[in-house]
Amino acid sequence: MSSFHVLVTAQHLLPEAQQMLRDAGGHIEFMAEPIDEDTLIQKLSTEKIDAVLMRGSKPFTAKVLAATSDLKIIAKNGAGVDSVDLAEAAHRGVTVAVAAGGNAQAVAEHAVALMLTLVRNLHTLDAKVKQGGWEGTSWLGRDFRGSVVGIVGFGSIGQHTARLAHALGAEVLVFPATRQDAGEFKLEKNFDAFLAQLDILSLHCPLTEQTKGMISTRELGLLKPGALLINTARGPVVDEAALIDALKSGHLAGAGLDTFEVEPIQPGNPLLSMPQVILTPHVAGVTRNAAKRVATLTAQNIIDTMARKKLPARHLVAGPSPETRA
Repeated sequence: MSSFHVLVTAQHLLPEAQQMLRDAGGHIEFMAEPIDEDTLIQKLSTEKIDAVLMRGSKPFTAKVLAATSDLKIIAKNGAGVDSVDLAEAAHRGVTVAVAAGGNAQAVAEHAVALMLTLVRNLHTLDAKVKQGGWEGTSWLGRDFRGSVVGIVGFGSIGQHTARLAHALGAEVLVFPATRQDAGEFKLEKNFDAFLAQLDILSLHCPLTEQTKGMISTRELGLLKPGALLINTARGPVVDEAALIDALKSGHLAGAGLDTFEVEPIQPGNPLLSMPQVILTPHVAGVTRNAAKRVATLTAQNIIDTMARKKLPARHLVAGPSPETRA
């Protein structure tokens, strides 16, 4: 394999992944913020970049992709590629790949941790004790066992989340209707009927034109009074204004959010001052073991593409399979 140039859209990458790329002949260049359309166009149009290792959601739009004829692969260090124009990438012969399943267990653990914290009010109890409160025998908590947990999106993360929730005693329902098999769990094909049964709604679907804003005022109103919302998928899947209204009205008892419509979350966002909401900074899949799996899978996707080797089917999102490249 000849040498190749890898652009990393961040200032850091796990050492193991760097070593893999260098051993295969890769020259690694790290890109500093700000990273936007203009800076990507400038970089890709003035340097011969063979591969992009994409960290974060960088805008690989049609304009950016038009700036280069050298790029062979955009390899996401993770699973979400909603910031990439997939149709344009395919048109230009750029392979788009993900590290499918690399952080699935970590995200699932985070989702269930948010569920348990909200159900048992651990965050508010912690705050009360630290402020000198002590409810003691006057406190009456809520049970997780017996809760109905709805999983939207049944890929690797959704499946892991379902198994963890079930192991803790929850009843699990699965949507969407595009899947005909949910394994040991009940598949509910009618979205309205699905929502109406839930104590906890947990989102694990990709962001697409179909899923953008899929949880809005009407959908939130269909949930049981006192239901909880967990979003470790993508922020724009939820209409944030509608979510805030549902929380203010009390129809939703709480929410656990790792993703937001605008990231980082903006100062003044009402979610920041809501005690019934737990916020984390889009880090659900970031653990030591998951980071290593994701980074090394991503590096391997680049190495295999440059060697014109076939990628695992679940890693290939768009563009040509590397072994078919002319």
